[in-house]
Amino acid sequence: MTSNIQTVLKCQKLVKEYQVGPESIRVLDELDFVLHPGDWVSVVGASGSGKTTLLNMLAGLDLPSSGHVFWGQEDLAKLSESKLGKLRNRHLGFVYQFHHLLAEFSALENVAMPLWIQGMNKKQALERASQMLQKVGLLKRVTHKPAELSGGERQRVAIARALITEPALVLLDEPTGNLDSDTAKEIQQLLQQLNEQLHTAFIVVTHDLNFASLAKQTFHLQGGKLHSSEIEAIA
Repeated sequence: MTSNIQTVLKCQKLVKEYQVGPESIRVLDELDFVLHPGDWVSVVGASGSGKTTLLNMLAGLDLPSSGHVFWGQEDLAKLSESKLGKLRNRHLGFVYQFHHLLAEFSALENVAMPLWIQGMNKKQALERASQMLQKVGLLKRVTHKPAELSGGERQRVAIARALITEPALVLLDEPTGNLDSDTAKEIQQLLQQLNEQLHTAFIVVTHDLNFASLAKQTFHLQGGKLHSSEIEAIA
């Protein structure tokens, strides 16, 4: 199970500005946001609206111009790179549009990698990785390398890797963007099942409104603000 903390993530008056010549562009404008264990939030918005910038802020990969991002009680801006890296490895998972798997390693080894980084012994890590690959329906493909897997299978491996450390939160940036529609639906259904089973919080950035409609809450990012949005699946 994931961490039992009552607040996974909190933003307070989060601002991100970029300087373009003499002009200051505010991409994120005083966002306030709270995420609890098991929440699934989707963020939709036009290209360039700041969706990926928001994920980078929440992950501590970029610092806000002002405001705060808290993981539990930790203010990310006040952490050293070393401590931030350890927290990120233990409490945060990532899934991107491109799987970012290591080509020379098997599916099993790719999933076990975060546990090895944490210092877990090889046998125990591989056993945990095998169990997670079973959860995502890939137990029969554990020895295959990424080039031997389909696009949907590679994304299942990426999801298993993101979840292997039992993180409190997984950030997903267009996780089905590179998949055909049928495979995308399979991955979306898988994510829904895992969210319910593992009680891991998800924040999903997507342009797919059907995918966004699966979330417990959907926000439209526009003009630097998050607007609560009701989205119905399109038949």
